[in-house]
Amino acid sequence: MTNSSEQRSLPASILGILLALIGLILAIGGAWLLIEGGSAYYLPTGLAMIVSGVLLLRGRMAGAWLYIAIFVVTLLWALWEVGLQPWALVPRVVAPLVLLIALLLIMPTMTRARHRWRNAGISVAVVLVAALIFGWGIAGNYIPAMQGQLPGSRYAMADPSLGATGADWPAYGGTNSARRYSPLNQITPANVAGLQRAWTIHTGDLPQSAQIRSTYGAENTPLKIGDTLYVCTPKSMVIALNPATGQQKWRFDPKVSDDAIPYTAACRGVSYFAVPDAAANTACARRIILGTLDARIIALDARSGQLCRDFGQNGQVRITDGMGQVPPGYVSINSPPTIVRGTIVTGHQVLDGQDRWAPSGVIQAYDAVTGQMRWAWDMMHPERSGPPPAGQSYTRGTPNMWTIASGDEQLGLVYLPMGNAAADYYSSLRRPEENRYATSLVAIDVATGKPRWSFQAVRKDVWDYDFGAQATLIDFPTARGAVPAMVLPSKQGDIYILDRRTGQPLTPIGTIRAPGGGVEPEQRAPTQIVSLYHTLRQPDLTERSMWGMSPIDQMICRIQFRRASYKGFFTPPETDRRSIEYPGYNGGTDWGGVAVDPARGVIVANYNDMPNYVRLVPRAEANKKGWAPRDQARGRIGGAEGAGDPQAHTPYAVDVNAGWRLPFTGMLCKQPPYGGIRAIDMATGKTIWDRPFGTARTNGPFGIPSMLPLTIGTPNNGGSVVTASGLIFIAAATDNLIRAIDLRSGRTLWTDTLPAGGQATPMTYSQNGKQYLVIMAGGHHFMETPIGDEVIAYALP
Repeated sequence: MTNSSEQRSLPASILGILLALIGLILAIGGAWLLIEGGSAYYLPTGLAMIVSGVLLLRGRMAGAWLYIAIFVVTLLWALWEVGLQPWALVPRVVAPLVLLIALLLIMPTMTRARHRWRNAGISVAVVLVAALIFGWGIAGNYIPAMQGQLPGSRYAMADPSLGATGADWPAYGGTNSARRYSPLNQITPANVAGLQRAWTIHTGDLPQSAQIRSTYGAENTPLKIGDTLYVCTPKSMVIALNPATGQQKWRFDPKVSDDAIPYTAACRGVSYFAVPDAAANTACARRIILGTLDARIIALDARSGQLCRDFGQNGQVRITDGMGQVPPGYVSINSPPTIVRGTIVTGHQVLDGQDRWAPSGVIQAYDAVTGQMRWAWDMMHPERSGPPPAGQSYTRGTPNMWTIASGDEQLGLVYLPMGNAAADYYSSLRRPEENRYATSLVAIDVATGKPRWSFQAVRKDVWDYDFGAQATLIDFPTARGAVPAMVLPSKQGDIYILDRRTGQPLTPIGTIRAPGGGVEPEQRAPTQIVSLYHTLRQPDLTERSMWGMSPIDQMICRIQFRRASYKGFFTPPETDRRSIEYPGYNGGTDWGGVAVDPARGVIVANYNDMPNYVRLVPRAEANKKGWAPRDQARGRIGGAEGAGDPQAHTPYAVDVNAGWRLPFTGMLCKQPPYGGIRAIDMATGKTIWDRPFGTARTNGPFGIPSMLPLTIGTPNNGGSVVTASGLIFIAAATDNLIRAIDLRSGRTLWTDTLPAGGQATPMTYSQNGKQYLVIMAGGHHFMETPIGDEVIAYALP
């Protein structure tokens, strides 16, 4: 019977129905999770919530007290599982707390003695809301304390490149050493808060349809040489600007067709070459070398933007010559070629996941003056040094280099971060040479086109762990003195230090036992190497690592975790169930690379920390789904790599859930952070500081921006630049902010909101005595940031 002081209440009845429905979902899912061997929390909690809801519906105060007890137990369970980790507590506590606040507010309506409850209930609710806001305001903006001491200037590293940063920024990574460092110090930690927009220009390169919009991702880092800034756009247009005002000097449009766009329309940068001994005022004495999405190398006069007619065929060469059949979009150049000793060395992107026998990943080199081919490295034909004989083609399906090479002018070497053979997730058809060079850093002699040495990070890669980042050239301190070396970051999160003359590791490397199984157990290497010098990789996932915005979606992620194959690092893909790849193919470190302060000896690395949820799809099933190569039935462009890729001429297609997201909310199953930024002592490999990178302001369930300025650590693409004054400039994250971070402490000192995503690496230069910071705000389809066409320059007033 109902107590005489109790009464039915419409708000209580509504809340009771809601609690009962939530309880039913938790009970059903909790039973499933228990069967899968997971947490025992959800089933009894769901049953208790059903009882609580029914009691509230009947007007019984016992239902309210039962829910309060459920909340207390939930809070204790959450603290037992994850302690005081703020983001880990969100799905466990926030939604139950919201229901508790609602309950406290309606409890006065459930009794005739309302005065006994109203003030207490409202007061408790206000206190809880205030505590929630205050607590999350602190937790969301917390920066971990320094773990080490930032060293002062201690090195004087020589740069083996021809150019130098400072007044100029002559190559994609600053120079061909790819340090992304500037000796400029006009903008300092003390005055950076006064940084303002100096000028803004629109490139005019915007997608003309929704389909093409789903491919755009600018990724450009401009060059600055002398009195000109050079920008390239997603569809390979080049614009020359006045670096002080942004006023256009000239524009070149190579007229790239939309059907040439691979997964992403991007131009990461152009290259610069000064013809030796040529008079400065001679046409094409200074050249901009452009690689296009439709696979051309084009030479332009740096002063006028006119084609250098003496280069190749009327100013251009086509790298697809000798490749055989190349459907539109299958071969593209979106990274700047590297020029060493007058030789243009270029790789190219081969459209991933389409066909085991996709066009070749051959590396090609051309004379920077004449455009004549100097050599071609086809790993399956090491006896050749040029194009294939008439009637033949470069070997199809071989690993390619889609990212940026670095170069040593003194050693005459170019360093190629290599990708995988075509069909990333199936290895049985690969040839010995492919197994040797895939997912490797290969040093090529620019005089001969022959490999000098190679270093492989993954054996028989079926995780798309190709090297995406440019190697950074340094002098590494050893007991024998400084050694010419390189910093080599990987998608797995490992950072290696190699002697760049020989490829020998200068820092410790370990071996781990790798999981076997998958669809090709005989192909899986029993061991894999790992860096013992430094890794950005986090510990293996557990069921407790699962996340969501509420207990329901966290429970669903727990069920998915339990049902998937996960044996830790290097879990191979399977066909009868999903497997978890952690880290996913976006890194660790991807094409943004790392920055190095060569004076202090500090490495700055921004990184991703997300898994992929992967399944190999049998050919018959893939055929029923209509998954075919893009030039056949599928016929579309855009989207995430691996999401329904056919891998034709293998037994399996592949379906990759990049980031492992829930389809209905769009939220990731792994708890935050999803990205971070770290300063590392180069000499020892020890962390100086480490912090989550990126706020939640543009992220939220169902694609709705939360606008919360809380540091959650978001996915990021693009790199950083470091200056002598002790500043890190970086955009990259999905919150559309560009930041200045204090190299000493890791604290953010300045931000500006960009009009579109900043998935590009900024650069800095000086002109007329003033230091400028420039970023391409073009957005990125894969990172789901707004698309734009603005180039923005900042300076002190």
